[in-house]
Amino acid sequence: MRIVSGKYKGRLIKPPKNFKARPTTDFAKENLFNILNNNFDFTELRVLDLFSGTGSISYEFASRECISVTSIESNFRHQGFIKKTIEELGLENIRTIKSDAFRFVKSCKDKFDIIFADPPYDLKEIESIPDYIFSQQVLNSEGWLIVEHGDKTNFGRHPAFIELRKYGGVNFSIFGTYKKD
Repeated sequence: MRIVSGKYKGRLIKPPKNFKARPTTDFAKENLFNILNNNFDFTELRVLDLFSGTGSISYEFASRECISVTSIESNFRHQGFIKKTIEELGLENIRTIKSDAFRFVKSCKDKFDIIFADPPYDLKEIESIPDYIFSQQVLNSEGWLIVEHGDKTNFGRHPAFIELRKYGGVNFSIFGTYKKD
């Protein structure tokens, strides 16, 4: 995998071969970040990356010089890899925390402009992620929640759903300000 744009464009990141994380494809990342670039000024963003896996999305946001990126990963080996990569690249705007994503959000006092969640596609609680994020009030009012998921998940009826973007087998559901009927 590589960083597709920004200060560290082209840098290759090589997780160990026996890693269980599924990194977002470069093609899907490039397209997602084109959408984000048209809607946000990266240098003004505070980002939360849940279920970070390899840290691929966190590195992309950091490479685009976001104010801060918080990377949450529960797997000790994966979080260690993210920490090592942050140090090797000299990224000062990322912090990585070993934690369960739901537990972190529940205790979080910060607010974010973008929250990216890339849970395992078969996670039982995947469909509850938008409601959980909005109920915990960790997303700024003009912010976006982006959930990466497989084809079997459909968020289209959620009241905060904005749009679905598909890139091969990668789906991004984008949510905005939650409005109750």
